[in-house]
Amino acid sequence: MTSDAIRSTGLMVILSSPSGAGKSSLSRRLLDRNPQMKFSVSATTRAPRAGEEDGTHYYFKTRGEFESLIAGGGMLEYAEVFGNYYGSPRAPVEAAIGQGRDVLFDVDWQGGQQIRNSDLRDNVVSIFILPPSIGELERRLVARGQDSAEVIEGRMRQSMDEISRWSEYDYVLINDDLDRCEADLTAILQAERLRRVRRPGLVGFVKALDAEFAARTPQSPE
Repeated sequence: MTSDAIRSTGLMVILSSPSGAGKSSLSRRLLDRNPQMKFSVSATTRAPRAGEEDGTHYYFKTRGEFESLIAGGGMLEYAEVFGNYYGSPRAPVEAAIGQGRDVLFDVDWQGGQQIRNSDLRDNVVSIFILPPSIGELERRLVARGQDSAEVIEGRMRQSMDEISRWSEYDYVLINDDLDRCEADLTAILQAERLRRVRRPGLVGFVKALDAEFAARTPQSPE
């Protein structure tokens, strides 16, 4: 048996950052370069928008369906925002990690906290991305050209609260260089996949080694 034959259980990867710190760019790179990783599609009670497909952009649920999932423990995390529920369904995540696939979550710190407190927490790896400076964070938001000055100011105020949660995460990376930050993130995930507790096949592998030892050890004369 080779080391490649010992399949790891999948990771639940929580990647969080204030807006503009680079989470979206890093997420795209991870998904593009890791075929075994899937994105956790959220569920919502809001109506589909033009071009949105059920199961691809969101799992669209009625309010009753969503609340039934909550009551039955079927949501890993959820919140109600402006009268609509949003959250991460449990079943697709359990299926993926059971197959050894990693699942990437795009959630804020509240959602991440709920996932880390769930009974699947042993599969969780949480990473927080910091900007190199507050000035650079604002420069990136302005350079995107997507928001008004008022919206950018609101995002900057929100970032202060988000950054204050950095110590709740397993790992913290400073995104002063996107390529280097991606390399560090990749190294973290590879090390986490190789942790002994995430490789149940190691027990059988070591037993096979013990059997080989037993077969080759000369028997003591009687």
